[in-house]
Amino acid sequence: MAKRKLWVTGILAILLLAASLILTSCELLDELDAILDIIEEESTPTPEGAMTVHFIDVGQGDSILISMPTGENMLIDAGDNDKGEVVVDYLKSQGVERIDYLVGTHPHADHIGGLDDVIEAFDIGEIYMPRVTHTTKTYMDVLEAIDRKGLKIKTARSGLTIPVEGARTEILAPDSDLKSDNLNDYSIVIRLTYGQTAFLFQGDAEKRTEDGILSSYDNIKAHVIKLGHHGSSTSNTEDYIEAVDPEYAVITLGADNKYGHPHKEIISLMKDKAITVYRTDLEGNIVAISDGKEVYFKD
Repeated sequence: MAKRKLWVTGILAILLLAASLILTSCELLDELDAILDIIEEESTPTPEGAMTVHFIDVGQGDSILISMPTGENMLIDAGDNDKGEVVVDYLKSQGVERIDYLVGTHPHADHIGGLDDVIEAFDIGEIYMPRVTHTTKTYMDVLEAIDRKGLKIKTARSGLTIPVEGARTEILAPDSDLKSDNLNDYSIVIRLTYGQTAFLFQGDAEKRTEDGILSSYDNIKAHVIKLGHHGSSTSNTEDYIEAVDPEYAVITLGADNKYGHPHKEIISLMKDKAITVYRTDLEGNIVAISDGKEVYFKD
C-alpha cells in the first residue's frame, strides 16, 4: 500500500512538473509572439506589387518620388537650389538608378532648383515641363543640364498622359492655351491612378487652375492630395477639395516659413472635412504606400 502511494505521488509530481513546463512554454511563446509583432510593426515592409510615393523633405519646396513595382520611377520637382544634393542622396538611398519620368511643375526655384543636380546624377528618360520660360539663373541651369545630356523637354498640357507602366498618369493642367503673368498658373497637375487608388499632385496650382480642372473633368477623386502651393489659401478651395474628396492630404513646406504656410483657413478646412493631414515640416520625409486597393502611410 505504501509503495502504491509513493508511485501515485511520483506520477502526480511528474504531471505537475509537465503542466508547469507547458504553462511556462506558453508564456514564453506569448512573449515571443509579442516581440515578433513589435518587430513587424516597426519594419512595415512594402508589400510586393505596391507603389510607393515619397514626399521628400526639402524644406519650403516640393520633391516627390513615385516608385512603381515594375521598377519605373517618376520624380516630380527637386526642391530649391541648395536641396539638389538632398534629393540625389535620398533617391540613391532608395536604390534609384534611373528616373524614367522627370517633371518640373513650373519654373519657381523651390520646385526646379535641384533638377540640374538630379539630371547630372541619374540616367533620365522623359522630361515634362510646362510651356513657359523664366529669366532666372536657376531656370537656365536646368536647361543647360538638359542640353548637356542631349535630352529634350516634352510640353506638359491638360489631357496628356505620361506612359508610366502599371498606372494611369494623366496631366490635368495647365491648359495648352493658357496665358498668365502668374507662374503658379502654369503648374503641372497630375492625377495618378494605381489599381483602385488615386493620388493628386497639385504643384503650386491656385484657384484659377482648380476652377479650370473642375469645369473640364467629371472625376478628380483621389485618396491622397498633395495640397497646392504648400497649403496656401490661394489654392485648395472648398469646392475643389469636395470634388477630390481625399482621405489624406500632404503639405510640403519648411518650418516657420515666411509665408505663413500652411494657412489656418486650409488647416481648418481639412479638419472640417475629416481629412488626415501629413506635413513635411513636422514629420520629415513622408512615405505613402498603395497596394492598388488601399493606401497607408509608413510610420
